[in-house]
Amino acid sequence: MCGICGKIKFHNAEVSVREIKAMADKIRHRGPDDDGYFTENGFGLGFLRLSIIDLSPGGHQPMLSDDERYVMTFNGEIYNYIEIRDELKKKYTFKTQSDSEVLLKAYIEWGEDCLHRLNGMFSLVIYDRKDKTIFGARDRFGVKPFYYNLTSESFTYSSEIPAILEVMDKKPQADDSAIFDYLVFNRTDQTEKTFFKEVKKLQHGCKFNLNSKGELKISKWYDLRERVKDTEPLKTPEEYKELFSSSVGLRLRSDVPVGVCLSGGLDSSSIVSTLLNDYDKKDLQTFSAVYEKGETGDESKFIDLYRPLLKNMHFITPSAETLFNDKEKYNRAHGEPTPTTAPYAQFKVMELAHGNVVVTLDGQGADEQLAGYHYFYGFYFKDLLKKMRLVRLLSESSKYVTNHRSLYGLKTFAYFLLPSSMKTSLRVSEKGYIHSDFFASQSGGNSIAGDLYASNSLNDALHDHFEFKLEHLLKWEDRNSMWFSLESRVPFLDYRLVEKTLSVHPDMVINNGTTKHLLREAMKGILPEQIRNRKDKTGFMTPEEKWFRTDKFKNYITDLIDSQSFKNRGYFNSKEVKERYDKHLKGEINISKEIWKWINLEMWFKEFID
Repeated sequence: MCGICGKIKFHNAEVSVREIKAMADKIRHRGPDDDGYFTENGFGLGFLRLSIIDLSPGGHQPMLSDDERYVMTFNGEIYNYIEIRDELKKKYTFKTQSDSEVLLKAYIEWGEDCLHRLNGMFSLVIYDRKDKTIFGARDRFGVKPFYYNLTSESFTYSSEIPAILEVMDKKPQADDSAIFDYLVFNRTDQTEKTFFKEVKKLQHGCKFNLNSKGELKISKWYDLRERVKDTEPLKTPEEYKELFSSSVGLRLRSDVPVGVCLSGGLDSSSIVSTLLNDYDKKDLQTFSAVYEKGETGDESKFIDLYRPLLKNMHFITPSAETLFNDKEKYNRAHGEPTPTTAPYAQFKVMELAHGNVVVTLDGQGADEQLAGYHYFYGFYFKDLLKKMRLVRLLSESSKYVTNHRSLYGLKTFAYFLLPSSMKTSLRVSEKGYIHSDFFASQSGGNSIAGDLYASNSLNDALHDHFEFKLEHLLKWEDRNSMWFSLESRVPFLDYRLVEKTLSVHPDMVINNGTTKHLLREAMKGILPEQIRNRKDKTGFMTPEEKWFRTDKFKNYITDLIDSQSFKNRGYFNSKEVKERYDKHLKGEINISKEIWKWINLEMWFKEFID
């Protein structure tokens, strides 16, 4: 796990090591163990190393091929590097035990097609010194980041945006379309756009080729929908269990300590229980965020079920005070606003893990794979209606209401039946504080209502979430972990598991009013039953509703929404903002997620734009 950065200048201009080092200094937290730089003929590559596999100097990057034609920088892990190396040994000699050398030789042997052989998370850049070209790629689902800025003069790239801003020759501008999606839909990263007009991200499953003239060609190397079409579906929970266990086992490959972020939910608990059951990891370290009993976000009663099984459990309690003290640091760590304080809870868990382990396993990706969010019921009910499976629709909807004592699934069902324009208008009216001029300027070009919320079936919805939603969660995971020099691995996103799971019949995903049916059945006899049969969905939630009523935050938020800069942004109806916050303080409504967006967006402007 590392950080990469670089700059390619066109028209025979030279790039200096000083520029590349300036970029690297902005992301040094990603790789405190080593750094390296390469410049030649206008091509500059930088690397920061967090040593995970082969801790020797042999894993140093930028890495040159044996004939010195190719220069590679690579961020991530190739979990099946041992199997690929064994295949390549018939033709190549290896000098190190690193996955980096395996990746470089795989590229030399198979060219760009090597990507299809990789089981891992990665963003990579390979410079061909002979042809004066750059090849780059990103993993299938976007676990590892890649940002770039392309002008007529240069191509600048990095694992994080602040490194690019460091060497830009002008101040960046905010992208209003990204801010609209953030404020109205709580969504980021569903397209190549970022919050900065000048910076784009390479989409997941994509690759690019760049020559010295500045001609950039981006194409998709991995298409999940096409892969699923050609995949034999899982037939039994036992098949799922076997694949999941294999995925977890691959992600144990490390020369440094590995731990688990344990929330107490079904996903992270499945990882812990699999490690205990299949790999006898009695010395496993876990890291959890807990709160007072009964408080929003507290899952300690489920986490405590592992106390008889684990000796090395670590806990941290995020609070209004810690968030207030950390808010600027958290803002810098992410580089872009987050639409809730939930990633802050993960930020504190990673802080807790720092110094105890170097690698963590996390349950990210299971919700998108197995319909973990309650609004997936809306897609499922819509699917049943379109197929005229009315008996099933009546049965599942009634069981949902009984199991969850909620009408939320039925409300989302109705919402997903609306035209896209009405979906957007309804969301804006729900917020109440969006400035009418801002809405008028942005609503016509919005893609979320048409892409993410227009799925016609549950399977389509799951695919669309991999395409348009999952990536922002992976981005937060990357920033939270790497800020504390940790590598975070996500077993649920092994491509073999994803492709097989997304090919199953919807009734294996939602059944008897409960989501993740396949996982629950696979974990019988392995998970504690109280966790396996959980019907609530918590995730990394925080008691933010209470936090934003504390005196310290009350004074801070009041000053913020009264400030001239906040009023002049053009995004908010200031009168409505103030009235809604007053109601929140009185306990009449809970708009804590909106309040956080006001705070985070304003902090982001002051740190990166103003």
